[in-house]
Parts: sequence; structure tokens; C-alpha cells
Amino acid sequence: MMVSTILVTLVMVLIWQTNLLLALCFCLGFGSVELIYMSSVLSKIFEGGWLPLAFATLFLSVMYTWNYGSVLKYRSEVREKVSVDTMLELGSNLGTVRVPGVGLLYNELVQGIPSIFLQFLLNLPALHSTIVFVCIKYVPIPVVPQEERFLFRRVCPKDYHIFRCVARYGYKDVRKEDHQAFEQLLIESLEKFLRREALETALELEGNLTDELDSVSANTRESDLPVGTGADELRIPLMHDQKLEETGTSSALPSSYMSSDDDPGLEYELSALREATESGFTYLLGHGDVRAKKNSFFFKKLVINYFYTFLRNNCRGGTANMRVPHTNIIQVGMTYMV
Repeated sequence: MMVSTILVTLVMVLIWQTNLLLALCFCLGFGSVELIYMSSVLSKIFEGGWLPLAFATLFLSVMYTWNYGSVLKYRSEVREKVSVDTMLELGSNLGTVRVPGVGLLYNELVQGIPSIFLQFLLNLPALHSTIVFVCIKYVPIPVVPQEERFLFRRVCPKDYHIFRCVARYGYKDVRKEDHQAFEQLLIESLEKFLRREALETALELEGNLTDELDSVSANTRESDLPVGTGADELRIPLMHDQKLEETGTSSALPSSYMSSDDDPGLEYELSALREATESGFTYLLGHGDVRAKKNSFFFKKLVINYFYTFLRNNCRGGTANMRVPHTNIIQVGMTYMV
């Protein structure tokens, strides 16, 4: 009870941003009552007061063990993540066969390529044409709107068709939506990301081209000194300007002014994404086995190899929470040495 009061006080101050005086009043009010209960228990340990202390110690040990093992596992994933240079060396086919379909690889990394992805490359004879690294994160707000649920980022060059997706949920959101609705919303958000990326690229190219044309025009007017008399003096700058306009506007501007719907690169990516969506979704899950290193202390080996492993084996896995048919799930095992 005391731990819960302290944690709620921290939530009030850091997340809810409650007035500090009100948070202290809450902590003192409930904390004083809990201290009275705890003092009564401590005064009668041999008469049965040891039982609630034993339960509190057990629950606190379970929470600490789970948090300790999860932190070590996350640090191991961050330390062993795959570099982009390794992906570039494999090429756009990733050293395997790319078949139509969308592969959703769940992991906890917000940045980088998870090491479990290499295990899929080594164990699967083929890989999906579109790969999305999905990361579930909870944000300190009650509800996240559907249109702001997903944040996308491109991981490798365009011909790789690999993306990073951060799915954000509030602390009042319930992750029990149907997998088909989740897939449809994800694909719609990914299409919006591709269109916005193409538009931003076109605007950036347009801005760079405009700056180059302005600089070239300024340098041309400064360097074109009038030579000769009469019609020659008037004809030279006009011919230069006309030549500049013809070469600049006719050859370079149409590619930057091209709308996102007419962009062949965007249309190719959208058509490839639609083809992959029609072929179906596959959920790529990593079954991680966490083990302590051989040179670790005995207490760490005991906590990680036995207690934390027991908790992981007896908790509800991701497949039970996602409501995904088992025929759409592929699991690959991997051992994390922490």
C-alpha cells in the first residue's frame, strides 16, 4: 500500500502535473494511515503480523524481478541491434527471396534494426516484400486518436521496402481491436506517410532548384556586361535570359512541380504496397530466451535463469493479446545473454 501511494504521487506530479501541494497532501493523508497499519503489524509480528509482510515482500520481489529482467533484455536488444551497413551489404533482396506480402515484426526498439530480424533471415527461406518493424509504446495521455496512432519512418533505401512503425496507445486505450481493423488502419497510415514523404521531397527539390536558378540568374546578370552598340547591347542579356528560362523551366521544373499522384516512384511504391496487402499479413514474433552470462554473479544467475524465466513462461504472450489467427504467426527463437 505504501509503494502504491508513492507511485500514485509520482504519477500525479510527473504525468498529471497536479499541484505539488495537493500531491503532498495526498501522500501525507494516505501515507499516515498506511504507516499506522504498518506500525500495528510490526508490533505483532509473532502473533500473525508476519503474514502481510510476507505477502508484501513476495509481490514486491515479483515486480522487481520482472522489471530487472525486462530492463536487461531491452539493453541487450539495443546493444546487439543490426547496423544499416550490414543491411546495405545484403542488398535489396536481403540475401533471400522476397515474396508478396506484409510482414509485421514486433520488437521493443524505437530506433535501429532488431537483432531478431537476422534470425528470420537465417531461418526463413523467403521474406515478405514489405517489412514493418512494429513497436508498441504507451504515452502519458488518456487516449490517442486513431489518425495519430502510427508514426512511420523509412529504415533503409526505398527499394528495400522496410519501415519502422511506432504504435502509440494512451493509458485508457484498450488493445483489443480486431487484427483486420488494425491492419487496415496501419496500411492507410503507411500510404499517407508515403504520399507525405513524396510531397516533402518534391518541395525540397523545388526549393533547391529555385535557389540554384536565382543564383545562376544573378551571376549571369552580373557577368553579362554590354559589349558593342545599338541592337547588340540590348540583344545579349535578353538572349541569355530567354535561354535560361527555356532550359530551366522546360527541363528541370516539371519533375519538381509534379504532383504526388503523378510521381512514378510513388505510384510504384503504392502499387507494390497494395499487392503486398492483397497477399496477406504475417506476424513475425521473436520468442526470446533470456540467460545470464557465465561470468555473472550467482544471485544474478538465480534471478534471471530461474525466477525471471519462470515469470516469462507463465505470463500471457503477445499472441494471446493480439487476437491473430495462429496460421498468420511465425515465431523464431533467440537467446539473449545479459
